[in-house]
Amino acid sequence: MVKPCWKPSVEGDGSRRGSDGTARRGGDPNGRCDGLMWYKDLGSLVNGEFSMAVIQANGLLEDQCQLESGSLSFLNSGPSGTFIGVYDGHGGPETSRFINESLFQNFKKIATEHQEVSANVIKKAFLATEEEFISQVKQQWLEKPQLASVGSCCLVGVICDGLVYVANVGDSRVVLGRAEPAYGGVTALQLSTEHNASIESVRDELRLLHPDDPQIVVLKHKVWRVKGIIQVSRSIGDAYLKKAEFNKAPLLAKFRLPEPFSKQILNPEPSIFIHKLNPKDQFLIFASDGLWEHLTNQEAVDIVHNYSRNGIAKRLVKAALKLAAKKREMRYSDLKKIDRGVRRHFHDDITVVVVFLDQSSVSRSFFRSSTSVSIRGSRGVSSPRS
Repeated sequence: MVKPCWKPSVEGDGSRRGSDGTARRGGDPNGRCDGLMWYKDLGSLVNGEFSMAVIQANGLLEDQCQLESGSLSFLNSGPSGTFIGVYDGHGGPETSRFINESLFQNFKKIATEHQEVSANVIKKAFLATEEEFISQVKQQWLEKPQLASVGSCCLVGVICDGLVYVANVGDSRVVLGRAEPAYGGVTALQLSTEHNASIESVRDELRLLHPDDPQIVVLKHKVWRVKGIIQVSRSIGDAYLKKAEFNKAPLLAKFRLPEPFSKQILNPEPSIFIHKLNPKDQFLIFASDGLWEHLTNQEAVDIVHNYSRNGIAKRLVKAALKLAAKKREMRYSDLKKIDRGVRRHFHDDITVVVVFLDQSSVSRSFFRSSTSVSIRGSRGVSSPRS
């Protein structure tokens, strides 16, 4: 029997379950739950509207996400816009949860200090979050050594003053839907760079960085992995592949490398891309790799283009789940009956955030406090800020 929504997996972590709420446009401000799925059908933000959905497959949900719209610094006169984060954890939920709590606060702090939003500000926020998490690993090393083997991909988008800043470590992805008036459709434009050893250029980069290590990437069971262990080459966390002091007992033997290393193997520094918004730019799809495992960029933007905004993130998740079921020669209705944990054999945790761009407001430097919102998918926490 599938239990509704998710229970807090750590005592005192502040998790809240979604409720059915009242029927109105946009649904419950806290989002809703349907079995293992949490979703927010439609909400307003500074730059337009958004839709969010998260489906759990793992025993503990490892995906986290957030959307923050309004002030992007701690100054009343500071920049405003929208911050979107998708955090796809691996090895456990601790790192993705930590990022969900810390990254945006670090971003606002650094944006306040620099009095701007920039690629440098975003990069510093990533590295500050990384440093804080590694510090936690060090503090808890003897009591909780397995924390050293937990990490997360981290995809961030910041919409501010007519620009979209995209920063990424790992293999989550953001795709832009651009209108093509000539034929009434949309074209998919990928705005993020992925760091997965399955990509030849990533393997080349790793070999260039580690010329003396013939085992830096290994083909294992037809899958390329860094050191034969992990697919992503960049992440937040994964201290055991960044500092040799965490690659020894009491860490589990399966994570320990046969030889010590002096140079970090995984990299926490994001790839950053800046896109100037075009009047034809309609929407952005931010999603963990669980979605892109089943849908191409073009298939995803076609779905968003061809259906109502209301509930579109949930529709994308369901499209991926139907394809996952089909690959295993089963019906979607049967897949829905499979509980978390076992469900991971059929698909990954999937997080989707769709942001619709209001071209009349994407370049404005002001906002109304009534449109300011903070919402974290999987927790359903949403509150206006003054």
